[in-house]
Amino acid sequence: MFKNRWWIVVASFLALIAGQGAVEVFVTGIFIKPISDSLHLGRGVIASGMGMTNILTAAAIIWMGRLMDRVGVRAVLLPFLALFALATASLSLLTASVPLLMILFAIQGFVGAGQTPTAYSKMITANFDDCRGLALGVAMAGVGAGTVLLPQYSRILLQSYGWRGGYVGIGIAIIILGVIPVSLWFRETEEVKKARRERISAAKLENLPGMEYGEALRTFRFWGLCIAFFCAQTAINGTMIHTVPMLTDRGIKITTAVFAMSMGGLALIIGRIIAGWLLDRIYAAYVVIFFLLCPMVGIAILALRFGGNAPIAGAMLLGMGVGAEIDLVAYILSRYFGVRAFGALHGMAFCFVLLANAAGGNIMGWSFQLTHSYGTGLAIMEALLAIAVVIQACQGPYKYPAVRSGSSSRALASATAD
Repeated sequence: MFKNRWWIVVASFLALIAGQGAVEVFVTGIFIKPISDSLHLGRGVIASGMGMTNILTAAAIIWMGRLMDRVGVRAVLLPFLALFALATASLSLLTASVPLLMILFAIQGFVGAGQTPTAYSKMITANFDDCRGLALGVAMAGVGAGTVLLPQYSRILLQSYGWRGGYVGIGIAIIILGVIPVSLWFRETEEVKKARRERISAAKLENLPGMEYGEALRTFRFWGLCIAFFCAQTAINGTMIHTVPMLTDRGIKITTAVFAMSMGGLALIIGRIIAGWLLDRIYAAYVVIFFLLCPMVGIAILALRFGGNAPIAGAMLLGMGVGAEIDLVAYILSRYFGVRAFGALHGMAFCFVLLANAAGGNIMGWSFQLTHSYGTGLAIMEALLAIAVVIQACQGPYKYPAVRSGSSSRALASATAD
């Protein structure tokens, strides 16, 4: 029963509900103001701690991607999943000490590299070809489910146990949603086991189509895509992290602000599935541009401070772009550079995404701390999204287009790194 490749998609969906990005953006977005009030630390300082998380994840993910290409996903993912749960729970030990704050966030960031989309994208990309976009979209919709469920779960934890108990509760959720499904449904193939025994790269043994890691790094297209990913992620997640405090500062109740963020998560789920379906049918650059224009409109609505249900609409449009770095990046990399060195290339590209999380959170945090307003930060975010749109509009045809046959897709399944 569990041998069907779609169980990989199910496991990925569940795990990414409590993925590194969901915990970093949406949980911390709920806890940032109570932590600031409790420890008497500025939001800019806490945002710097969050930035440390992303910097350490970025440093680890490149190495981890290459390791997964060599020994398989499961052997790398499971231990780091467990450590990420423990590290997240340890944030309950935060004090007013800035060095301690930086250390705990740094530890969470390093082990959180295992709970980024790289592992799940690699698994799905290897198992799916003809319907890769849809499989990625459905799996990565788990991030959207996380944006709907984690804010509400975090709010309940916050109201019942405070932010310290909240972090412990999030750690437990990571074990239930991540460690258990991966243990049950991610399995290594005989090729990966043989590669490990013979101490050679699994990707080489399986003779996968695509560029070598160094070859891809020497192309202008790869670095252009990385810059576009960086600009888009800085703007989208940087704004999303501060959506709840931004709205509550305007006198909006926290329940309403959290609801707005949850609606952004609902839009994310819908957007990821639609994007995945479209990627299998439409040139990827067109899909990407659409999902960048949506958050541009959403940020404009938030910046102009419209009343009524406008903040909810703004958050939903913003949510349409959240997660674009997951399925869209994975799909684009697989079509332009193949799957031979996918883990390493996705790790490198996702490094830019993580650095963007650090940059976006800091831009917004320090914008508020220095000017007592998010206006300057929001203007910067709009400019970054415009740059990303221009870069995506300049992409050329695929080098590794889909082979439209079930047999080819099943052949690729033998290349999975689970």
